[in-house]
Amino acid sequence: MDAVEENIRNRRSIRKYSDKEIPDEYVDKLLRAAMQAAGSRMGSEPWEFIVVKDKDTIKKLSELDSNTKPLKTATLAIVSIANMERVHYERVWQQDMAAASENLLLEAANLGLGAVWLGIAPVEERMNKIREIFNLKGESLRPFNIISLGYPAEGLENKFVDKYDETRVHYETY
Repeated sequence: MDAVEENIRNRRSIRKYSDKEIPDEYVDKLLRAAMQAAGSRMGSEPWEFIVVKDKDTIKKLSELDSNTKPLKTATLAIVSIANMERVHYERVWQQDMAAASENLLLEAANLGLGAVWLGIAPVEERMNKIREIFNLKGESLRPFNIISLGYPAEGLENKFVDKYDETRVHYETY
């Protein structure tokens, strides 16, 4: 198995972390991986990211609702924001953001980090809370998700779990 395949197979959603800090060079690698994602058309790359290390802000994010509770033990959060001024097709901005987010998650696993995608969009209440916390003005900046990150708590490391189910594969027709 090559390194890419192994990384894809081993990545898990990790929701509990140790208190070990993530080095800045890892943050740079995570963001570079996210920004390598393909946009939907003609350089349409709407992503922007807010890197959050401040414990008080991470705590505030963890209290948005039950969806964001994994942030309680995170040492880092990355908030993904779609800048609608850079979107070519407005109906597919979430697909562009999802591609960037998955790249970030795969790089996190590659670096030995635990991470989980915490959905924000399309729930307007969540999106508005993120706008408020980060003072995002106007409708052109749309919060998409929060990636909760940290070194996995003991026993929760990224590891292979076979999820393949041949009954879900269809050839030529359903």
